[in-house]
Amino acid sequence: MQSKLGLDFKRVEHARDLSGKIAAEVQKFVDNYTTVAVERTLCRLMGIDGVDSNEVPLPNIVVDELKEKGVLNQGALYFLGNAMAATGLTPQQVAEGISDGSIDITRVAAQNREKIDSVLAPVIEESINRIRKRRMRREEYLNTIGEGPKPYLYVIVATGNIYEDVVQAEAAARQGADIIAVIRTTGQSLLDYVPFGATTEGFGGTFATQENFRIMRSALDKVGEEVGRYIRLCNYCSGLCMPEIAVMGAFEGLDVMLNDALYGILFRDINMQRTLVDQFFSRAINSFAGVIINTGEDNYLTTADAFEEAHTVLASDFINEQLALLAGLPPAQMGLGHAFEMDPELENGFLYELAQAQMTREIFPDAPLKYMPPTKFMTGNIFRGHIQDALFNIVGIWTNQGIQLLGMPTEAIHTPFMADRYLSIENAKYIFSTMKGLGNEVEFKEGGIIKSRAKEVLENSIMLLEKIENEGLFLALEKGLFGDVKRARTGGKGLSGVVGKGDNYVNPFIKIMLGGK
Repeated sequence: MQSKLGLDFKRVEHARDLSGKIAAEVQKFVDNYTTVAVERTLCRLMGIDGVDSNEVPLPNIVVDELKEKGVLNQGALYFLGNAMAATGLTPQQVAEGISDGSIDITRVAAQNREKIDSVLAPVIEESINRIRKRRMRREEYLNTIGEGPKPYLYVIVATGNIYEDVVQAEAAARQGADIIAVIRTTGQSLLDYVPFGATTEGFGGTFATQENFRIMRSALDKVGEEVGRYIRLCNYCSGLCMPEIAVMGAFEGLDVMLNDALYGILFRDINMQRTLVDQFFSRAINSFAGVIINTGEDNYLTTADAFEEAHTVLASDFINEQLALLAGLPPAQMGLGHAFEMDPELENGFLYELAQAQMTREIFPDAPLKYMPPTKFMTGNIFRGHIQDALFNIVGIWTNQGIQLLGMPTEAIHTPFMADRYLSIENAKYIFSTMKGLGNEVEFKEGGIIKSRAKEVLENSIMLLEKIENEGLFLALEKGLFGDVKRARTGGKGLSGVVGKGDNYVNPFIKIMLGGK
């Protein structure tokens, strides 16, 4: 494409080459390991669901049993398949037997591999078809009632009560929202299990559960038919249950998932080895389900200076892109992240923000980029905040962003009221309409601030990627090269849930989801 910024695309390709090498090195590690979250995900893909009398999810019961017996490295599918072949039970019945103590899955007589594969095959096919049907349902809606124009208007609901979330989500859809993100309750990313059923008592958000996904998806389908456009549903498959929540979303028809390779490491202190293994399977699932992932690069600019550290955002976008490609995710499903987070007192800050948004758009032309609103410098002055959000919206339409997460006037005060959300949508719709063709009308001055800034950020990003490629991503994270946050390779939460794969290990879902048979 012709660069309005005069970017040297040979340098862009060099950055992609560096990122590809970084991602390939990570993948060498990922291919040799599994985690408790991956194995619980496989249990869910085999149809295991529900909880025991103590409210412990049955996938946890199965995987914890294998872990305690020291055989998790052989994989949940091997032991489930062996038990199914020996007893004729379903995966759900096997899980219930483990739960009530009637089955010791590690002591079932060993069956031959051919028999194990034959009992697993129809269950795997049923699960795959369930995800396919969900994807087809979305595509049918898009082909019949259609959807809103890009940038999609993305708003949040965060009451803690799924039923109240539905009321607010329906109102937002009628006001013009295209994507509803149900904010997840504070701290859920650190739970090593997924709660069960509908929930009404979250803090700062609502628990991500499969039943909550079903309730909201059903409500948005109804309101989408009413307003005559498909409404996308977003949630979070990040944290210690990343792939589990991905498959629950795939089953229930979610459209967008927060799914970053590095976010949990940097901002939730989840062990980097655990996260990098989990992100691969979660992205394979999202790819197969047709889900757009959102990455969390905007968070770097809340812990580090948005002007000085802009290049780290671009470097992370490059790395996230390459890791996503390895998981089979096409660019059209990569909602790579960036943000409008510079200090409003910075002279010419708008020009720098414009330069970076245009640069990101040109470098990732096929990605539905997710552009995040100003948050770090929001105050209790809602009038100034509304102006900051308006400037953010101007840059969004000018540079043709894909997903515009709308800022709220009361961003720094409380969870938004419905009226706050209405004002934000009204603000964006007005600007998007009155400035619709602006990006096609305006050229940038040669040697000016905007072109110079874009080239500077790209070159700084390449220097960072060269350093990471030389040292490896693990060491880069230990040194705090992203967001000024340092993490130890053997530190953080969840490392005990990482195991090397044994001789009997199998995960046929990966091959199927990546396009194999």
